[in-house]
Amino acid sequence: MNIKILIAEDEPLMQTRLRTLLEKLWPEANIVMIAENGNDAWDGFLEHQPELVFLDIRMPGLSGLQVAQKIGHAAHIVFITAYDQYAIEAFEAGAIDYLLKPVQEERLEKSLQRVEMKLRSNPADISAVLKNLQALMPSQKHERIKWIKASVGKQIRLIDVDDILFFQSDTKYTRVVLAEFEALVRTPLKDLLEGLDTERYWQVHRSTVVNVKAIAAAERLDAERMQLLIKGHAEKLLVSRNFTHLFRD
Repeated sequence: MNIKILIAEDEPLMQTRLRTLLEKLWPEANIVMIAENGNDAWDGFLEHQPELVFLDIRMPGLSGLQVAQKIGHAAHIVFITAYDQYAIEAFEAGAIDYLLKPVQEERLEKSLQRVEMKLRSNPADISAVLKNLQALMPSQKHERIKWIKASVGKQIRLIDVDDILFFQSDTKYTRVVLAEFEALVRTPLKDLLEGLDTERYWQVHRSTVVNVKAIAAAERLDAERMQLLIKGHAEKLLVSRNFTHLFRD
């Protein structure tokens, strides 16, 4: 089935991954546009009139939910999200499906099977649930973290995040590792991640976030496992299976 698809996703890595997987799993589909923010997504929808839209829930400009509200039942929608609670409610309310980041090939394949079935009927009217989802979204935008206060021995140091090689969960704390020293902060890794630039700081494991500039090389251990070599540091970081796609050719 030859249909027009619009992708709205602000993370370049996710844009590339989603396009690559779609071209592999559904080669006859026509990706008419990849929008980097909600405003462009809505303009692109008006211009191209796609039948299927992949919408990241949280984007610059208009959010994915706001774009979906404007689209209404003029197209089928698949939400992309890192937040389970939003995704589940959107799915149960009649959206075609949802994809959790990082998008996995097997999960996308199942989603496309559902899409093909739904394309034979009119798109669902999801206006009611969008209002509920909008109420669940955090109203406060996370500012980018520039400095981190951390304990180093008896000292409290102010650390520039640009100097940090990687973050790693450590029981109740988060390790903050630099070339010269490491420190501990009480902030959970998941909370730190919300304030980091995801183009510069990649999550490579459930417990590890690494500064892209600090990566010397990615080393394959076997068919499914990889590890990272870090500039100026002897420790090697394990890459979990869910994130190995970040380092594939």
